[in-house]
Amino acid sequence: MTVSTFAAQPYPLEYDAARTALIIIDMQRDFLEPGGFGEMLGNDVSLLRSAIEPCRSLLEVARANGLLIIHTREGHRPDLTDAPPSKLARGRSAKRIGDHGPMGRILIRGEPGHDIIPELYPRAGEAVLDKPGKGAFYQTDLYLMLHNRAIKTLIVCGVTTEVCVHTTVREANDRGYECIVPADCVGSYFPHFHATALDMIKAQGGIFGWVSDSASVIDALAA
Repeated sequence: MTVSTFAAQPYPLEYDAARTALIIIDMQRDFLEPGGFGEMLGNDVSLLRSAIEPCRSLLEVARANGLLIIHTREGHRPDLTDAPPSKLARGRSAKRIGDHGPMGRILIRGEPGHDIIPELYPRAGEAVLDKPGKGAFYQTDLYLMLHNRAIKTLIVCGVTTEVCVHTTVREANDRGYECIVPADCVGSYFPHFHATALDMIKAQGGIFGWVSDSASVIDALAA
């Protein structure tokens, strides 16, 4: 085992690159692209798009260093049998999950809007994990994938900070994983939610994990 260190808050995080994975959460067209479902709901997608370049830089270094890379997508089966009725009904908006939106049926697997943005598109051999909920462990085989590779440390990127990223970090923490979140590699439609969610992760000595930035993580991996 080769131990290295990420500069992070609340204190540096030791890690072994051979037991570290990069998870990129839900960088999907419907959430990040102009004209997608996120913008249709009245959100400013530029607040999420600011995370694309930091994520891309980190992804390239992770690829070069042979890290396990997992991309996730939130979405449902076309027949919606994996979507709880409460989720389908929530929001009372004009368009809901399964309806036809600007990029195909909203949050339905196989539709254009459900897919990952071109800037971060998975390469052959990189895992793509479809999840029906907010957390990446819920009703997926993520734990099995990590267990089979003896992963201990997770670098968690993606959107949104306070929802799918935060839920995944909490789930991972309860399963014994050490999570580090580069602050510029995650984003939210609500800047105050973004800031508070990051504060919550690193509070009380790192109650859910560590917070860093893409430059620090890249420097550690490259070294």
